[in-house]
Amino acid sequence: MSGTTDPGVADPAAPAAPPRSNGELVFEEPWESRAFGVAVALHDARVVDFETFRAHLIDEIAAWEAEHRPSAAGYRYYERWLAALERTLLEAGLVDAPRVEAARTALEHEWSHDHDHDH
Repeated sequence: MSGTTDPGVADPAAPAAPPRSNGELVFEEPWESRAFGVAVALHDARVVDFETFRAHLIDEIAAWEAEHRPSAAGYRYYERWLAALERTLLEAGLVDAPRVEAARTALEHEWSHDHDHDH
């Protein structure tokens, strides 16, 4: 991360801070680190306002929690991160909904194809 990165990313106590273990960011899958990196790079390039993104992230986390019991399985922080990033980019007019949906569909198809051998 560059020196211009928002302190909210670096501060583990900030609202909606990324998961950490021993002070290091934790990513369960490669796409999570890429989603994180895209958001940080867009902020560093001054394309995305991090406060707007963080507000969307807090909203996404709260919406998930409102629909699930606190002990419910299935919570994935970076799914909420990605939803907040999509929302931020859509609101800023940097992407359009059909393109986001097409990309999501393609990625889901690719993921399911790559993981068919697991079943």
